[in-house]
Amino acid sequence: MISICMIVKDEGEILEKSLKSISKYGYEIIIVDTGSKDNTKDIAKKYTEKVYDFKWENDFSAAKNFAIEQAVGDWIVFLDADEYFTDGSIINIKRYLNLYN
Repeated sequence: MISICMIVKDEGEILEKSLKSISKYGYEIIIVDTGSKDNTKDIAKKYTEKVYDFKWENDFSAAKNFAIEQAVGDWIVFLDADEYFTDGSIINIKRYLNLYN
């Protein structure tokens, strides 16, 4: 299984496009929010129940390691809130990981 991890803060305007693009594949989605004051968490909760608060410590690696600790997949992919998968990129990822049926 693939786990998709995102570390976000105040990404309400752009997050949904990314989550729509990855949610259709059935991968685990983990959102780590570092203090949003907009609707970022509400949008994330439409796509996954795995939305976590993480107090920003001025250390991106701490937030990233926290996200990794939440993941159960064999493979972990980190995306920014403005990044998304195309159908073609998913096929290539699956081929690379020998997951394509």
